[in-house]
Amino acid sequence: MASRSTPSPSPGRAVGRPVGSVTRGTTNPNRLRRMDRWIAFAHGAALRRAGDPVAVDLGYGAAPWTAVELLARLRDAAPRVRVVGIEIEPARVSGAKPYEREGLSFRHGGFEVPLEGGERPMLIRAANVLRQYDEEQVEEVWARLCARLAPGGLLVEGTCDEIGRRHVWVALGPEGPRTVTFATRLGSLERPSDLAERLPKALIHRNVPGEPVHAFLRDFDRAWAAAAPYASYGARQRWIRTARALSADWPLADGPGRWRQGELTLRWEALRPVG
Repeated sequence: MASRSTPSPSPGRAVGRPVGSVTRGTTNPNRLRRMDRWIAFAHGAALRRAGDPVAVDLGYGAAPWTAVELLARLRDAAPRVRVVGIEIEPARVSGAKPYEREGLSFRHGGFEVPLEGGERPMLIRAANVLRQYDEEQVEEVWARLCARLAPGGLLVEGTCDEIGRRHVWVALGPEGPRTVTFATRLGSLERPSDLAERLPKALIHRNVPGEPVHAFLRDFDRAWAAAAPYASYGARQRWIRTARALSADWPLADGPGRWRQGELTLRWEALRPVG
């Protein structure tokens, strides 16, 4: 990650060395399916309204599977969308080039998000990228990426496990963070706080007493325990009951339709770190 004294590149152009650091590049097919499906639901209408919608898979890793899958899932919601995979490691870009096709391309770059002709994306997805950065760098990276968004665009940044069973992400608009979503395969969940290890970098070190995210996960576990009788109807019904109980004290931003998917979304303000 470049320091704060590093000059910012012009929008859409990679000037000299791309901004950022090479990640481990871990990737697996279907790893980001939960995030993709949420994006298609939450942002599909905005992508359809855009004249020439571009979505960026930022830091797709050692193999291009996540970009390939993003195109397929978004086109179910917005048939005209194009996906550009951006990687800071040149060898990964070269390896992805054979997968290019109509609507899918790959470019070398980093947080400057270099797109052809300086165009601005309607979506930037950055999954498992900031995990390797310091917490103090997150705000700067968020601001840089949000500044690249087209009007009405969305940045989705978060972390998941290696096979996509557990995932937590933040959704941001040009104005900054909006929501935090917790998503899981319900059949593998022992307690909601198991998701704590997948909190995005902005929150993972704040899971301590006195911080809102710690209080939320505590209440999440308590509501899950209280809903144990509903487990006889399946984990989905238990999750829905848990979400209903949480909604009495926490500003949930979704409802039963998403809860049934093993998701729960809160307003960012409720989990904003203290200080």
